[in-house]
Amino acid sequence: MVDILDQDAHVLAGLIRDKELSAEELMRATLARIEAVNSSVNAIISLRDAEACLADARAADAMENKGPLHGLPVAIKDLANAAGLPTSFGSPLFADFIAPKDDLMVARMKAAGAIVIGKTNTPEFGLGSHTFNPVHGATRNPYDLNRSAGGSSGGAAVALATGMMPIADGSDMMGSLRNPGAWNNVYGLRPTYGLVPSDMPGDAFLHQLAVAGPMGRCPQDVAMLLDVQAGLHSDDPHSYVQAPSAPQLAGDIKGMRIGWLGDWGGAYPMEEGVLDTCEGALSHFEALSAKVEKLPAPFPTEKIWEAWVGLRAWANAGGKAAFYNDPAQRGLLKEDAIWEIETGMALTAMDVHRLSVIRSQWYAKLIALFGEYDALLLPSAQVWPFPVEWKSPETIAGQAMDTYHRWMEIVIPVSLVGVPCVNIPAGFSAAGLPMGMQLFGPRMSDAKLLRIAQRWHEATEFKDRKPDLAALSR
Repeated sequence: MVDILDQDAHVLAGLIRDKELSAEELMRATLARIEAVNSSVNAIISLRDAEACLADARAADAMENKGPLHGLPVAIKDLANAAGLPTSFGSPLFADFIAPKDDLMVARMKAAGAIVIGKTNTPEFGLGSHTFNPVHGATRNPYDLNRSAGGSSGGAAVALATGMMPIADGSDMMGSLRNPGAWNNVYGLRPTYGLVPSDMPGDAFLHQLAVAGPMGRCPQDVAMLLDVQAGLHSDDPHSYVQAPSAPQLAGDIKGMRIGWLGDWGGAYPMEEGVLDTCEGALSHFEALSAKVEKLPAPFPTEKIWEAWVGLRAWANAGGKAAFYNDPAQRGLLKEDAIWEIETGMALTAMDVHRLSVIRSQWYAKLIALFGEYDALLLPSAQVWPFPVEWKSPETIAGQAMDTYHRWMEIVIPVSLVGVPCVNIPAGFSAAGLPMGMQLFGPRMSDAKLLRIAQRWHEATEFKDRKPDLAALSR
């Protein structure tokens, strides 16, 4: 008998719509799974009272269907506001903050019928692809509780992998939808910049690095949530209208050309087994009649890194300088946040201009590549999930990491220029740890990437290898 929580989110939504499953039944099963598993992995935080969640589910059963997420329980990443729930950002500065209203993305999910029951854990201010913070502690990988879940959407990815959530929201500046997707054997889409609009206060024009987006156990679920999150909004000058993605997932990928960038010609150090695992998975594309071609390094990685470090630090300084300038608050900031702020504050206007020129040069080269290839591929991480006690890896293959985030350098060719990218599962290490690959394409190709990912999902066996829930429930 199939456990109801093993069903994909779009299937559950259809069962609720057709009155074959009640939202209350789904909520009871969800709360029971959280009760059994969450104490082992620490993925869901700020959980609402069970009776209040069940009351909302009964109300959903009594009303007309509100939309594609009707009756589905969700937990919101703790970098976004959900009215009445804490938004800690994983920081002691906000440990007691209760959100007075929903962020735009959360409001759209609720309007589509989702029932918000809590939050998912994240690193402090989302900095670093390892989910731990002094407010809620560390989130553990369900495939090995001694390992990192990735981040910053680590709580969301673990909630999906363990069946505690059918879908999840996340956000991504430096791999935060892709790295935890890879390390938890699920899908995470970093959308085209602007597709999922934001109404966050602050600058709306300069800092085009971070995005919000969907996660799911299959691309069809990712597309369903993306269509709820996406769309024009007057508060975001970069937002735009795009045809819904979910109806575009049908069709084969026969004849598509996909470029494999591997370790970028040896520029990215890789832990043993990562590259072999990803390259071993590429044959699935051949089985789908798509052609994979190995490509040489297309652009100097040191230039991409230089632009990324400066522009990311500049964005962090712009958003967090007020905390730094208050001595009492500065004492509560983690070391990595202070480093980002100080690095960003040291930049001149002409420094920023020079870095943005590098970004523009890389974008021009990338667009030329997309003139030849339907999509490109890179590993989603350079290392396997590492011990949960670590802050970050200090070396990879004998090469020292000179910053707290250098170990995730492989994600920034995508992040720097705002193109869409979906993590697709790629297999497991000898120790049973998951890995994934970044499938990325030109701006506004989100639906095409999800179509490729859906064919991949159907053709591969990775989805069948799930965490041992019995072990997590002990």
